[in-house]
Amino acid sequence: MFRKVLLSTIAAAAMTTAASAADFVLKFSHVVSENTPKGQAALFFEKRLEELSKGKIDVQVYPNSQLYKDKAVLKAIKLDSVQMACPSFSKFTKTVPQLALFDLPFLFRDMEHVHKVQDGEVGAKLKDLVAAKGFVVLDYWDNAFKQLTSAKKALLMPEDAKGQKFRIMSSKVLEEQFKAVGANPQVMPFSEVYSALQQGVIDGQENTNSNIYTKKFYEVQKYMTLSNHGYLGYLVVMSKKFYNSLPKELQEAVKQAMKEATAKERELAAKLDKEQLGKIEEYAKNTGKLKIYNLDDKQKEAWRKVMSTIYPKFYDNNTIGKDLIEAAQNTK
Repeated sequence: MFRKVLLSTIAAAAMTTAASAADFVLKFSHVVSENTPKGQAALFFEKRLEELSKGKIDVQVYPNSQLYKDKAVLKAIKLDSVQMACPSFSKFTKTVPQLALFDLPFLFRDMEHVHKVQDGEVGAKLKDLVAAKGFVVLDYWDNAFKQLTSAKKALLMPEDAKGQKFRIMSSKVLEEQFKAVGANPQVMPFSEVYSALQQGVIDGQENTNSNIYTKKFYEVQKYMTLSNHGYLGYLVVMSKKFYNSLPKELQEAVKQAMKEATAKERELAAKLDKEQLGKIEEYAKNTGKLKIYNLDDKQKEAWRKVMSTIYPKFYDNNTIGKDLIEAAQNTK
């Protein structure tokens, strides 16, 4: 027992010494588990930036909303209370409504198309719009494409969603998406979704396989549809005050660490999406408590046809803008 206490004390002392030896402390806040693509990439970034900065920057990662929920973190970034975050796009859309582009259902053909949009002119324009609001914009990170779950009814055709209550992030696009199929969207923090599903406050939700698996949503749902109807990703931002306080060589270290972390994150996202769907399928097979459905081409086209009717509602330049939507669609 004494030995364990002694070792813990030594480890804590070593961490304190390392932090005090650093010239800068970078707190990285996010809301998901460490075994998600975002969580793993954040830890990779921590290790890589500390290496590249030769210990001059001490990166401290806080997962699972330990510091802030996504709704509050952008204000904290502005105040430099936390130096880095990776919120979903919907958290920016009050000030940069064009980022809701990524919420549009069935806009992207596949993940390669998503990356070409993000790494091209459309992605650069969106970064500039966010930077103009006082953030240092680093890069886009993936989660994956979203799936649908429900406790009430299998979701095979759009009309199956009618009357069901679905949790959404705060997003006008996602609100219109579910209204288009006759469902009732309910804005709710990510951290409250499991208990709301468990208690029947909501009937279903949309999320990626990694979020459905790590937050155990599959345990409190009866039906899951592999719809791939929408993309879920994140924008990595940093405190402008913090970034500007770094000497040029450390700013370059941040950029390099982020470039490597983004490549790693995309790789992890694809791998974990597949692996964690496999674990959900295993649970469904072993327990019989969850039924998983793959949409055939006809069913998927029915969903796409109904949900894409919302696009013209966001053609106005004060929302997403027709030019931006068409530029994304035409990206090759």
